[in-house]
Amino acid sequence: MNYSASCFVAVLLLLAWLIANFETKKRRNDAKAAALGCLPPPRRESNWIGSTILRESIQATKDDRGPQYVAESMDRMSPYCHTAIDPIVHCNIVVTRDPENVWALFHSPDFDISIIRQRSFEPLLGNGIFTSRGNAWKHSRTLLKPHFSKEMIGDVGLQEQQLNNLIRHLPADTKTGWTEKVDLAPLFFKLSLDTATEFIFGQSSNSLQQGGGVGETLAYHIEAAKVWIDRRGGLGKFYWLLNSRKSRQHCKAIHKFADKIVADRLANPPAKADASSQFNLLNELLKETKNKRQLRNEMLNVLLAGRDTTGCLLGWIFYFLARHPQVYDTLRHRIIEQLGREPADFHALSQVDYLRWVINESLRVASVIPLNERVALRDTTLPRGGGPNGNAKVFIPKGTQVLIPLYAMQHRPDIWGKDAEKFRPERWEFHRLGPEFVPFGAGVRQCLGQQFARNEVSYVVSRFCQRYDRIENMEVGDGRIRLHHAVENRSGTGVQVRLHEAHNSV
Repeated sequence: MNYSASCFVAVLLLLAWLIANFETKKRRNDAKAAALGCLPPPRRESNWIGSTILRESIQATKDDRGPQYVAESMDRMSPYCHTAIDPIVHCNIVVTRDPENVWALFHSPDFDISIIRQRSFEPLLGNGIFTSRGNAWKHSRTLLKPHFSKEMIGDVGLQEQQLNNLIRHLPADTKTGWTEKVDLAPLFFKLSLDTATEFIFGQSSNSLQQGGGVGETLAYHIEAAKVWIDRRGGLGKFYWLLNSRKSRQHCKAIHKFADKIVADRLANPPAKADASSQFNLLNELLKETKNKRQLRNEMLNVLLAGRDTTGCLLGWIFYFLARHPQVYDTLRHRIIEQLGREPADFHALSQVDYLRWVINESLRVASVIPLNERVALRDTTLPRGGGPNGNAKVFIPKGTQVLIPLYAMQHRPDIWGKDAEKFRPERWEFHRLGPEFVPFGAGVRQCLGQQFARNEVSYVVSRFCQRYDRIENMEVGDGRIRLHHAVENRSGTGVQVRLHEAHNSV
């Protein structure tokens, strides 16, 4: 009984200390905010521990409408509310879809990725370009950035070879010219995996080949590991509670794949390359470091980003093209008019404005990366969002996590027009890029591989347009767009279509 009483008293003292510490911090923050001329943004309604918000968010994710939920919840507060506070357990999370705030978050040295993001991804990716901070991140950036020049990511031959492997999965009836109904989504993920592994390691995973080989196994482990990572991140500060033996096995299998290639290359260094040699990232990094762990980590960081972003974006483009045949007709006409029917290089592809509009509009409507985040490294401010009209600065205490719902920002009618929910590539004829559209991030952490992704996507779309003169949506159901979120954002119903081969296809 004495022991129980002592424990009870200890718990009471701990609670008293936590409450006192919370009140002290609150008074200090309120005083500092007032001194800086800051006003608080509106707070979302929830119960005292924030479980209402968590429960609604988890359910929306299960229903494949997580990004819409964030936008709708802010709209319910007010159509003019673009920055808000979500009270979760014992902390406040700031959510902002204000372009001015987003620009500050991406460019200010007061913000960086959070420990939550770093620790959630670490079991799979280790410390690399997307998971490290501070000097470790600067080292990764310095190591990788020189190898993402346009010249090094412009191998048309590589793209054509992998695309031909995909086309073999789309046989057309010799009489009608139509393919059977097919889900393009998994094929695009295999394509992006095979292309990425060849660019990174110098050897393709060959998941599009007969039987799938090592690529099929690798893709399985990546998908399983990503679901686990996404759930860890969703737990916020309690990410460490999710750490199963099965998830560690998935990570171990992926590490084994990369470690073997790195070890083989170190044991058998490449001969001196000539001008005609195919570029691969691993060979270039070996000139800078022989550290096996570092090489593996950087390779996997680039692989995950390169595969997922590109595969998702291709899926969404054809998802929308199948539902907007007039857009496909226009796109195909422009491509054949400007490029003919032969493979084009990436410079020529960049000159097809309508192709760029289709890519941008797909990124805007579907938001491949629907949510980003930053954390305050020190007491700082955001330029807007406070007060009754939202024009006052907002005080952001050190350690505060700020969520950036890109989907919600890219669907604001006051920015994109009353038809913001509509897929309309023509809007990009006059819309100029700004902080309201940053699908690959911005600032020093802007994605190094964005040009690689755009190149690959442009090439694949152009070749499909040259080969197929029609694409039909074959999805059965209610037609509701389903945004399935597992780190990146993909179609929850896949890309169910059939394609018609043009008589003079190549």
